[in-house]
Amino acid sequence: MQVERNIHMKRDQIDAALEWQADADDAARAATDATVGTPATPRVIDLSLAGKGNYVRRVSRLTEAAWFVIEACVINNKLVPFSALRVALLRLFGAKIGPNCRFVHPLRVKAPWNLEVGANCWFGVDAWIYNQAPVRIGANVCISQGALLTAGSHDYATNMDLRVAPIVIEDGVWISSKCVVQMGVTIGRSTLVTPLSVVHRSLAAEGIYGGNPARFIRKRF
Repeated sequence: MQVERNIHMKRDQIDAALEWQADADDAARAATDATVGTPATPRVIDLSLAGKGNYVRRVSRLTEAAWFVIEACVINNKLVPFSALRVALLRLFGAKIGPNCRFVHPLRVKAPWNLEVGANCWFGVDAWIYNQAPVRIGANVCISQGALLTAGSHDYATNMDLRVAPIVIEDGVWISSKCVVQMGVTIGRSTLVTPLSVVHRSLAAEGIYGGNPARFIRKRF
């Protein structure tokens, strides 16, 4: 009997010690939370307050509206296979386009007054030139199907204001299918960008680049 009582006493002591330790752990956690503080609620940017940032409108709203209609009805219309007609309309709205360029496929150009294209250039199906800032394309350049050149983005860390910067694509470049070329980028002479790549910084001449973000693979020639 004495042995059993001793065992029960030991168990009670152990249970009491465990309860005390649990209470001590809870107190320590509470003290830590009070000192460090709980994580702050992630900030949400109010998009209604976003502005035009450094974007500058170069033409009137009436001209923009007229181009919106022309782009939808002709430039981005797959039933219009006439390159010369697209070139003529782009030039009419301020684009500078060299000779022997091929615009036979539907494509989108946000602002032809911000577009400059050299001679002998090819543009594939559904190429999209989103040029809130100037986009300058050299001679003998191929922009393949589904490629996007975007000269604008947003100030994501502060107020989502619009930010724009020019894109320069030098002579002999091939932007292959479904690539994205971001604002402020210069792509060097005769560079090749492989399909589905994202170019977010300038690329040197005569290289082959690929991936997201685009990285150097090897020399082209």
